[in-house]
Amino acid sequence: MDRTLVEKYAAPVPRYTSYPTAPHFNAAVSSTTYGGWLRALPKGASASLYIHVPYCDRLCWFCACHTKQTRRYDPVERYLRALECEIDTISALCGSRLNVRNLHLGGGSPTMLTPKDMMALGSRLREKFSFADDAEISVEIDPNDMDEARFDALAAVGLTRASLGVQDFDERVQKAINREQSFEQTKAVVNAVRARGVRSVNLDMLYGLPHQTLNSIAATTEKLLSLRPDRIALFGYAHVPWLKKHQTMIDDALLPDAVARLAQSEVAARLILDAGYEAVGMDHFSLPGDSLAVAAHAGTLRRNFQGYTTDQADALIGLGASSIGLLPHGYVQNMPATGEYERRVLAGGLATVRGFALSNADRMRAWVIERLMCDFSFSRCELLSRFGDGARGVIAEAELLAANDRDGVFVRAGNRFVVTERGKPFVRSIAAVFDAYLGQGTARHSVAV
Repeated sequence: MDRTLVEKYAAPVPRYTSYPTAPHFNAAVSSTTYGGWLRALPKGASASLYIHVPYCDRLCWFCACHTKQTRRYDPVERYLRALECEIDTISALCGSRLNVRNLHLGGGSPTMLTPKDMMALGSRLREKFSFADDAEISVEIDPNDMDEARFDALAAVGLTRASLGVQDFDERVQKAINREQSFEQTKAVVNAVRARGVRSVNLDMLYGLPHQTLNSIAATTEKLLSLRPDRIALFGYAHVPWLKKHQTMIDDALLPDAVARLAQSEVAARLILDAGYEAVGMDHFSLPGDSLAVAAHAGTLRRNFQGYTTDQADALIGLGASSIGLLPHGYVQNMPATGEYERRVLAGGLATVRGFALSNADRMRAWVIERLMCDFSFSRCELLSRFGDGARGVIAEAELLAANDRDGVFVRAGNRFVVTERGKPFVRSIAAVFDAYLGQGTARHSVAV
């Protein structure tokens, strides 16, 4: 692809796992606001639960998650007691009215929990919330944490989807990002969870890391494909050292430029597609028949803070320090500092410190951005049907973008506005055109390719 085109569309923009994006959350949404929103959820509303465990026993230098390293387990035990209190408080506000369809444990490293604590957490959640019989239970697994007792604990919790970070199998790359994890370790975890009945395995890999080359990316992809995961996420490394100080351990001079990043992603994507996977959104792949591929074909694919998802729940409830939730009224985020989070919930309150109350205009732009990120297009008629005359301004923006496009990345095709094949690598930049908040404030983002 032409270097000038890549550099034009590679400017830093959000990843759009929400709209408005988290930097625009504000303190006007408080614990009192959140409590009212929870009480307003109707009986029978569907819900997803996200549990954040902000601890790791090693710190990967590439990571942009909210986490901290600990060699001791007592901070984790203390945190779990606080998490139990938050579960109890939220359950008292809305738990009996909700039908939980999804549970996701993320981090950090939730698999550093002891088997006893993992099972106790699962039991408490099922005691306080009503889970659907076919609820999806997914956990992010660090292979370095795992032993037979932990595998058994995950099975006891009801694990249905395991997600493992591979990043890269090249030893030189692994040392440069402080994430040493052999192919044999990864394979052993995949085999162990499948042996316990887990029906879906997701593997994550990264491009844009130090020392990566087209050959090393290809080699890692081939090894990953040999495990035949049900889903693959191919993420571009987000280098944000101003936000995550441990990323300063990665030498900027070793990172590929935007053109090299795009080439790396295309090499991996081609190998994955040639192996029989289907592309889903801008950076996911799944086997045909997987629910993610089915949702993509049906136009029901969604996007949230966990990436692309089939989750159609009415409410996403975040539990734990820094967790973000989404209710019909808007977004809420918990206190990120673990000590202050613990103090607030142990006192019997909610830990909400900021959020965003959505207007109809926000919901409209959120819908457009999500459809672009999921389907690479949106329907003019459906937009009008959903949002009425208020949508005409956004339609005018789309008409102008298509009319002025000289790069062949965005067109109007009958009733639809479409990101072309040439434009798909730049969909984040195209979606950003419809972001009414972009440029407000001081937030900085990772490159868009």
